[in-house]
Amino acid sequence: MSVRVQEADFDPGAELETLGSSSGDMPVGGVTSFVGYVRGGEVRAMTLEHYPGMTEKALAHIEAEARARWQLAEVCVIHRVGRLLPGARIVFVGVAARHRGEAFAACEFIMDYLKTRAPFWKKEETADGARWVEARDSDDAALARWER
Repeated sequence: MSVRVQEADFDPGAELETLGSSSGDMPVGGVTSFVGYVRGGEVRAMTLEHYPGMTEKALAHIEAEARARWQLAEVCVIHRVGRLLPGARIVFVGVAARHRGEAFAACEFIMDYLKTRAPFWKKEETADGARWVEARDSDDAALARWER
């Protein structure tokens, strides 16, 4: 398990290599990943804030929930905080499993939970000023399909 909240950028290729070369108890048959970026367009920058300690604990809980649902060899969640410009990487989720189906499902599950349950606060800067990003109905709908 690897959960990190950090200001520094990360290297998705290096993270995938680490996941794929895992030598744990379970042989790795595949690795899936998701990398989220700051959208451009009207957003000039995004600032992500978190509550240290509580955020890492919430991410670890999400990762544990995924492990309870699927047999996973390794999981890596990296979430950046601080002021980020369009095109900057925000989040990385990588999942290694024996089979691709479990890896894909767990990766999507973790992202859906991160969007709705992880305690991050996002402020977007636009030409009209700054605004806090509200939760989206589509994120709640994505989460609901896992809670059946």
